[in-house]
Parts: sequence; structure tokens; C-alpha cells
Amino acid sequence: MIRKYADLLKEQKTAPFDGTGEIMVRSLLNGPDELYRKGRVFAHTTVYPGSTIGYHVHTGESETYYILKGTARYNDNGTITTLSPGDVAHTPPGEGHGIEAAGPEPVEMIALILYS
Repeated sequence: MIRKYADLLKEQKTAPFDGTGEIMVRSLLNGPDELYRKGRVFAHTTVYPGSTIGYHVHTGESETYYILKGTARYNDNGTITTLSPGDVAHTPPGEGHGIEAAGPEPVEMIALILYS
């Protein structure tokens, strides 16, 4: 399968988990069927300046972020750290995280949610 950028499912939405602002989600694979029922999200996500994805805990799944652009403030179970392009943050099942755009440019990242 090849999916051209113009054909990606794109969704601009309010930041989830009591976050602030808006995010853009571009689905690289569309849901559990295309992930062979091993996960539910494989997406190119943008967190706009001043926006946050609120802190949340993953149950029965993990989430990994790969930062492509921008500077992020990342909450790893209450520990705040800065993420930059090339950094990877992994949240195993039973743990939590949140992220916000910390600079003047959007944070672009690949997000992958796999079932445990």
C-alpha cells in the first residue's frame, strides 16, 4: 500500500485530555485494521504553539512519540523534561504523559499507540 500525503486522513481538533488549544492529526495508518489489531494509532501529529495534550495514563497500551520538529515540554509521570527533534519518549502501559509546544513553532511528532 502507498498512501500519498494528500490522501491522509487529517483531523484538526481540540487538544485531548483536558489539554489547551488545538492539534492536527494525520493518520499514517487508519486504525486497528491497518495496524493488524496490534495498535490503534500511527500518526503525524502537530501540537501548535500554546497548545497541550493533557496528562493521561495508558491502560492496556503504550504510546511512543518521535519528535520531528519544534521544542516540547514533556510530562513523564510528573517529571518534566524538554524534547527536541530526534528525541523519543515512550510511555509503557500503566504510566502517564502529556506534552506541550514550548517554543514559538509547532511541535511535530510521530505518535504510535500499540496494545500491550
